[in-house]
Amino acid sequence: MSGITARRVVLAGRPSGWPTLDNFRLERFTPPPVPAGGLLLRARYLSLDPYMRMRMDEHSHYAGSVGLGETMHGQAVAEVLQSEHPDYAEGDTVLAPTGWASHAVSDGTGLRKLDPTLAPTTTGLGVLGMPGFTAYSGLMVIGKPKPGETVVVTSASGPVGSVVGQLAKITGCRTVGIAGGADKCRYLREELGFDAAVDHHAPDFAEQLAAACPAGVDVHFENVGGAVWQAVLPLFNRFARVPLCGLITQYNGGSQAADGELAETMQVVLTKNMTLRGFFNTEFVEEHFSEFLRVVSDGIADGRIKYREDVTEGLEHAPEAFLRMLRGQNLGKVLVKVGE
Repeated sequence: MSGITARRVVLAGRPSGWPTLDNFRLERFTPPPVPAGGLLLRARYLSLDPYMRMRMDEHSHYAGSVGLGETMHGQAVAEVLQSEHPDYAEGDTVLAPTGWASHAVSDGTGLRKLDPTLAPTTTGLGVLGMPGFTAYSGLMVIGKPKPGETVVVTSASGPVGSVVGQLAKITGCRTVGIAGGADKCRYLREELGFDAAVDHHAPDFAEQLAAACPAGVDVHFENVGGAVWQAVLPLFNRFARVPLCGLITQYNGGSQAADGELAETMQVVLTKNMTLRGFFNTEFVEEHFSEFLRVVSDGIADGRIKYREDVTEGLEHAPEAFLRMLRGQNLGKVLVKVGE
């Protein structure tokens, strides 16, 4: 197959602090020939995730940096247009690291076949994909929640936090979500079944959070850091567990914790005999991914796990959707419908 004119979004310049539209550029390109044993893919839905902001920096501590002029990294639900690979046929739907591009050539590395009859294929980028597995592995493997305990999760209305909270409820825990704005807090309580939801924009946020956790905090799924972390810190019970998934407040050059704040954190971790564990979900894939798919798929099927998708039309609008996500202006998993 030849003559395809494809589109991609490349990193045009490195951001200083918050990214802007000027950091991205939409280009047309011709995909290279399909190698022996390879595939030609057409992206249908692109995933946008907070970790992508770190990869825009020249020296990224998360996996690797995107080079200037290179296609932005990312996963997509894609259709196989041409296959020389024995495991994939034309027309198959796969999860693939295409980047922010309409088409990509692959040697088969990093692909996962999706079954459209089991669930909408977009779930492979969200609740049944990397965000869902991040929630599952962090909470169930590191957090180890027990019935009756209190679980607090930050960024609770997002694709990771929302699954954390619902899994905690299924386990029998009191679940407290932290989110930005009344609408998101209402969504957590009324649609997802959280026991309480606290708006971190509220002037009395710390007091509201303490009131929502009368028995203290046993598990805290941390995505944010900063002032939100400081509000949770005095509420920890002895032997509390903290799966550390991300620090969103630092992604755009936010101020580092003051020495006194770091000392306070370490003092609480020590005196409360806490477990504070940073992780990437990839370390748990081999042992726990199949169990995750079973548990969360069953939860979706019986209605105990719900999800939302925030879909933007058109690859050319991916940068705007990405910036909105970084500012917390989305509700649910952020996707881009790539289009023709």
